[in-house]
Amino acid sequence: MRTPQPSSDPASPEVSEIERALYRVSYLSTRTRQHDRLMALAGVPLDRAAVVLLRQISDSEPLRPGELAHRLGVEASHVTRQVQQLEKAGYVSRVPDPDDRRAQRIELTPLGQGASKRIRDAGVRGMQAALAAWSPEDLGQLAVLFHRMVDDFLAYAETEAEAAPGSLADALPEA
Repeated sequence: MRTPQPSSDPASPEVSEIERALYRVSYLSTRTRQHDRLMALAGVPLDRAAVVLLRQISDSEPLRPGELAHRLGVEASHVTRQVQQLEKAGYVSRVPDPDDRRAQRIELTPLGQGASKRIRDAGVRGMQAALAAWSPEDLGQLAVLFHRMVDDFLAYAETEAEAAPGSLADALPEA
């Protein structure tokens, strides 16, 4: 079964504006100055890549490094380096995989749990201040729509990966 490719039709004005807004949010949230400010508020001396990994681990059960790399869309070697940095700092530890004792999973230590919570809390406080004039109804609607959008992005990325040349989907006969 083949996945439909993106339409070559021009994007609607609404989709173009959403893409523009997401680009602006992404730019603002990934600026070095913003990251440094957030780390100072949280009292956590980590670089951006380590924070992304720490938060991913915090949001899931202990995972193998390969699964972490898959979820983040990065090479396994990138995760290995970040895990080593976080492990050396005492934020994560390796534990045996209950499904395969030869493999290991990465989990947060109590220090890592505290750091993750402080980073999240600092980010939430900043967002709360920036959105203070928004009504609870608008905030609720934005949260629902953001989650829906992310879920749709993830579903689309999965179907794209399945349809990529050389994937299992290409080896299967079409129905």
